[in-house]
Amino acid sequence: MKIALLTAPALDTVRPQLVDLLLDALAHGASMGFPAGLTAGAADHYWRGVQAGLQDGTRMLLAALHEGKLAGIVQLELYRRPHGCDGAELQTMMVHSRARRRGIGSVLLRAAEAETRALGRTLLFLDTEPGSAAEVLYHGLGYTRVDALADDDGPTAIYYKSLRMPELA
Repeated sequence: MKIALLTAPALDTVRPQLVDLLLDALAHGASMGFPAGLTAGAADHYWRGVQAGLQDGTRMLLAALHEGKLAGIVQLELYRRPHGCDGAELQTMMVHSRARRRGIGSVLLRAAEAETRALGRTLLFLDTEPGSAAEVLYHGLGYTRVDALADDDGPTAIYYKSLRMPELA
């Protein structure tokens, strides 16, 4: 398996696989705020928006590739909070149903942490569905649950992880 940082131009080539990945994730119960019955056209439109974010530097997209096929992705939104905290938010992480239970989610999350840290950012935030298998993954990789909220998309569990390197004594 190879982890690749996708550029905006690269999305033109891999977009059909990204559309398939998104539709597969939704078909297998992922709750990512998309409407039921999302069409391939709407999924393509979503990825074009992500591509614009890659182009303007507000997003990063890491892909797990296995035998030349897209096995999963993790998407980061890069921002600067008003209180001066440089961080990133994990917007989306998906692993194709044919590639699950192989540790790809852990590898993608660690790669996202490394990319965030390489940019000099010190915090990574994310949210997920309370009680989901993703919570087990995030907790196992050292994320701290802050709170659970309810909004129009349903309940959401908020997590963070400090990416500061421990100081050597």
